[in-house]
Amino acid sequence: MSDNNDKKHQQDDADYITLEFDDGESIECEIMGVFDYQGKEYIALIPDDESDDVYIYGYKEVGEDEFELVDIEDDEEFEAVVDEFERLTTEE
Repeated sequence: MSDNNDKKHQQDDADYITLEFDDGESIECEIMGVFDYQGKEYIALIPDDESDDVYIYGYKEVGEDEFELVDIEDDEEFEAVVDEFERLTTEE
């Protein structure tokens, strides 16, 4: 049985979502976790494609058990969020 104290960071029961890109390609991704940076929430996704890639998006809750992925348009913000993600994963 998993510990559900922090549903956003569950390790035992991995959650998956399917990303659909503009070119029609879709890929299944494991939700690695949601993290805060400078008052905003972001989500890290691991694609199920045998690569070492990690996709990072803005994260916005829109209802109970529902959320939206938000593209990070600003390059400086994206780099800062990636740096924070790397810092967090290095600590673990």
